[in-house]
Amino acid sequence: MTNSAIASTKPALVVNSDPEEMPSWMTMLFAIAAGLLAANVYYSQPIAELIAASLGFSSSATGLIVAFTQAGFGIGLFLIVPLGDLMENRRLVLTLTAVTALALLTTAISAAPTAYLASALLVGLGSVAVQVLIPFAAHMAPERVRGRVVGNVMSGLMIGIMLARPASSFATQAMSWHAVFYVSGASMFALALALALALPKREPAATISYLALLRSMGRLALTTPVLQRRALYQACLFGAFSLFWTTVPLLLTQSFHMSQGGVALFALVGGAGAIAAPLAGRAADKGWTESGTAFAILCVAVAILITRFAATGSSLGIPLLAAAAILLDFGMTANLTLGQRAIFVLGAEYRSRLNGLYMSAFFAGGAIGSTLGGLAFALGGWRLASWIGFALPMLALAFFAITWMRSRLIRNANA
Repeated sequence: MTNSAIASTKPALVVNSDPEEMPSWMTMLFAIAAGLLAANVYYSQPIAELIAASLGFSSSATGLIVAFTQAGFGIGLFLIVPLGDLMENRRLVLTLTAVTALALLTTAISAAPTAYLASALLVGLGSVAVQVLIPFAAHMAPERVRGRVVGNVMSGLMIGIMLARPASSFATQAMSWHAVFYVSGASMFALALALALALPKREPAATISYLALLRSMGRLALTTPVLQRRALYQACLFGAFSLFWTTVPLLLTQSFHMSQGGVALFALVGGAGAIAAPLAGRAADKGWTESGTAFAILCVAVAILITRFAATGSSLGIPLLAAAAILLDFGMTANLTLGQRAIFVLGAEYRSRLNGLYMSAFFAGGAIGSTLGGLAFALGGWRLASWIGFALPMLALAFFAITWMRSRLIRNANA
């Protein structure tokens, strides 16, 4: 990494924080916040058709309901998350959380497609607070337990992602789609209050301008091999994850005749894989990042292979798919945590920028995986979709093996 990526700096200021200790309740608060904020991006996915019918969206425009929230999140990763290296972190997190709360409430009361889409875009933009919080937690945690802390926070994030869809489905069935956004908006206001009371202030070290900050991201992307490798691994694994969760509901409803409520219950199973995050964090703290990465990638590949044995109508079909869902979530979450731990040790002064770039690759991989999954299922059913899903972790594994062998050759040559 070059020093040109960072301009002048000053000592970072952290108020009300003991660098030698991070209380367990603070880690728990970060994890809960990560889960609640991440969930906002996914609430609309299973209820998009109901929202479209209620507000008068055309059938061709229904996809915009989900796309605008995701677009807002993607824009925020590039334009807002890097501000964590420039602005006082506590103020940035509280501002974004408050914006999210207001946007969710305006989403709930929207009576026309245009109003809904504008609010959905703001929900996505504000929800990137989660990607400011994760480097914030890394800053607060002492080096010896940083992986464990980041892993616990990532566990909360993944639980939020996995539970958001079934939660919104059940809430809509019990009440209405409006209730989903009223409740989530209220939870954001409560979260903002809790964070305002608990978070310390942190003034970043950078003194560069916002435009220089954005320009430095390009240099970081081009000159940081660790970021490049971890981004590729994670894009492939989250692509397989997104392909699975895009197509498995279709498989369950069409081939196993499962109801939408059953699909929502099935989605809860995958949340068990979130236990991987704290385990991966501890492994990284012990220096097991390389072996942990190989294991995580293999977990995802094996999970997709397991689904090949889930014959339609078989009594073992659904249990095999459930086992695959847990293993897939475990591997993807473990690699995500290992990757963030690896990039966070590169330098405190540009953690937010590195995290923004890393998570951009993460969500880009997910978008590609979802698109490929939908097309593959339409053209060749689960057989074709599963082979594409298997190819993605194998691509990551091949790149990992090449990188590992190259590093060993260099190490032996220098010995």
